[in-house]
Amino acid sequence: MSTPVLATTAGREGWEAIVADPAGAVIASDFDGTLSPLVEDPSRSRAADGALDALARLARSVGQVAIVTGRPALVATELSGVTGHAGLGQLVVLGHYGLERWEAATGAVTSDPVPAGVAVAREQLPAVLAAAGWADAFVEDKESSLAVHTRRLADPAGALEALRQPLTELAESVELRLEPGNLVLELRPPGIDKGVAIRRLVESTGARSVLYAGDDLGDLAAFRALSEARADGLFAVLVAARSSGAAELVEAADIVVDDSAGVVTVLTALSDAIAARG
Repeated sequence: MSTPVLATTAGREGWEAIVADPAGAVIASDFDGTLSPLVEDPSRSRAADGALDALARLARSVGQVAIVTGRPALVATELSGVTGHAGLGQLVVLGHYGLERWEAATGAVTSDPVPAGVAVAREQLPAVLAAAGWADAFVEDKESSLAVHTRRLADPAGALEALRQPLTELAESVELRLEPGNLVLELRPPGIDKGVAIRRLVESTGARSVLYAGDDLGDLAAFRALSEARADGLFAVLVAARSSGAAELVEAADIVVDDSAGVVTVLTALSDAIAARG
């Protein structure tokens, strides 16, 4: 398989660093829209064909393979099907944007404390949605955060804009932060994002290179953290899937693919390159 188109010099250097020294590399990816196709009902997300096999093949050579997601860690493991998958015995799932950590080796989940503001927001959210005229918006309760989805509504974009201000006010009143995504607004604890999660992962593993794949605005924090880390000598490859239409993420990427199938192609190409070098 040929090398994917790497649009930047930093990306090409990152790719070569991973291939030359896979043991010093971390391969990390978002789940929804990246390892899995986007679906209207979040509970129906499943890993794309070949995604887990591609990760398992990389896991034979690289230092660490991880999934970084806004989902609760155990929900992500169940939906993705990684539990018990051959070759993924050392996989790590960083759930709730890094607030939780699940390790395949033990099956255990560790978690930072959930701020009290989440429980208050959970109680007040139905009234806020009703007052804004969108009481039927779907709320995904992630335990440590609350995501309000507008995709199922009659006017998804209009509802998103109408809800932005009242949800911002609610978030601020309980010391949370409002984070926008693809037809979703999420009330999340401050200081918790994928940038923090990927930095912790790099520090804990001592990684010298990282490939990170994502598709949504929530992945921008990881892109930015890795871009900044390049200045300190870390090699990185940033992969963006167009699944969610996050233009800013696409513009910041070294490799751009259309969807989860494209992400699988990139991961497979990387494992092929490592095997050829080895």
